[in-house]
Amino acid sequence: MSRDTRRYLVTLTLLAIAAAAVLFIGLNEGIAGRELSNRGYTYIVDVDHWQRTRRERAVQSPYDFSLDTDLNSLPLRLGDWQGRDVPLTNLEALILLEPEQYVQRIYSLPDGRYLWLTLIGSHKSKSFHSPQICYTADGWSTDASSEPIPLKKGEIYALRLVARKRIKEGGQEQHVVLYFYLWPNTTRDNSQGLILFKVTSSLYGSLDETLRMEKDFIREFFTRARA
Repeated sequence: MSRDTRRYLVTLTLLAIAAAAVLFIGLNEGIAGRELSNRGYTYIVDVDHWQRTRRERAVQSPYDFSLDTDLNSLPLRLGDWQGRDVPLTNLEALILLEPEQYVQRIYSLPDGRYLWLTLIGSHKSKSFHSPQICYTADGWSTDASSEPIPLKKGEIYALRLVARKRIKEGGQEQHVVLYFYLWPNTTRDNSQGLILFKVTSSLYGSLDETLRMEKDFIREFFTRARA
């Protein structure tokens, strides 16, 4: 057997091994994806919509967050939380962002605590920007960092935003925000639909207590996650 023939056979063998490895990995990922999907809808979640981060996760939800459905169909009653829709008053933002869907609600607990849920859905990148930009433009000081949210299995990450602003009475108003982005699949192609999921609350007790309340609320929507 000539040297060229042996080299050709070795090349074919290596290509076959590589193809088999790719097929094996793809099958395993497909099985894992179906296993998660059988328990509900599956989405890709991350704290940044411009680039992937190490906090990207596949997350499972019993609710449909695709833009093929009306996001207003999400339930107003979630565990101990009771929600109500709030009229959209910031028309300038709607004109600028041109979202296809915009949901704004208040969810309350029996003890009087409440938070805001904001959902923005669009197939266009121009509909999304960091909430930090709006707070800064309105004179708030902000502090941002990532925040883990443990689920029944696994965890997801949100970007945590703590915003503070002096008020006329001499005190200080504080907002605690958790937000992240949802895509329908791993391609993260915004033209296939993107959702901003944002929870906002005033400070109740300490920062940790407020974050605990917000995470309990988020767990009403999302149950399992994997890297």
